[in-house]
Amino acid sequence: MNVFLAGGSGAIGVPLVRQLVAGGHQVTALTRSPANAEMLRQLGATPALADALDAGALRRVVLDAHPTHVIHQLTALPKGGPKSAKELAPTNRVRIEGTRNLLAAAIAAGAKRIVGGSFALLGANAQVTLAGVDDALDAVVSMESQILDASARGAIEGVVLRYGLFYGPNNGSTEHLIALARRRMLPAIRADRSLLSWIHLDDAASATVAALDRAPAGAVYDIVDDQPVSSSDMAAAIADSIGAPHPIAVPLWLLRLVSPYLARMLAIRLPLSNARARAELGWRPRYPNIRAGLSQTLRRAA
Repeated sequence: MNVFLAGGSGAIGVPLVRQLVAGGHQVTALTRSPANAEMLRQLGATPALADALDAGALRRVVLDAHPTHVIHQLTALPKGGPKSAKELAPTNRVRIEGTRNLLAAAIAAGAKRIVGGSFALLGANAQVTLAGVDDALDAVVSMESQILDASARGAIEGVVLRYGLFYGPNNGSTEHLIALARRRMLPAIRADRSLLSWIHLDDAASATVAALDRAPAGAVYDIVDDQPVSSSDMAAAIADSIGAPHPIAVPLWLLRLVSPYLARMLAIRLPLSNARARAELGWRPRYPNIRAGLSQTLRRAA
């Protein structure tokens, strides 16, 4: 395959480039930053410099690449992950306008398929679980709808992957959580009823590669590991993996006072299943849960 990867230098972009190149595919990786171009070349990709919000520039680099397949992994999140709903605003814009521009360019280039990376926690039941983050929800719905509508009208084969929470080596959010755990600032929640679905970045990348040629057009998959965990179990797993003391348990109301956005995220109860992705893509996560994945991540980083 000749793959155009939008978001090639991002959290999932780098492991995706590695896996695509290892699989013998030709890869053109989009980045806004000239500083990332050499890194992408060293990984075996051809860098393409453009801003996804510049429709003309994006169209030119996509047409130049002549892709058979396009992968949409565009975000504009802070390195350590968003700390407030306000920090989601640039990504919201990319998910709406960037998706529109990328779809138009992919169709103009005659690409057969586009696979879009979405966010599972803004999928099913999001109005309940993330009340107050309406703009982010609207942006994800727009991104998914644009891809699936283009697929339904036969303009291009569209597939949507709803990823769980990312973690893994060289991931800013993971490094931030580990730093908090070292200082015993990553709390457990008393009477915790949350349930969150996670996915190691390498597993998210392998599912994306599988979807390039195995997913039926118009399909939507939850790409998560086998075992959803509470936010308190996540905090304990991180602490255990680095030999830190167990997290301090705090009431949810106190966390709401200190960090309303974090409290809202950590209170989500949204168990998800990877059963459909296993059955239809022939994919399964290498790391069945966050504890197993963290053990591998820290061993690799050592």
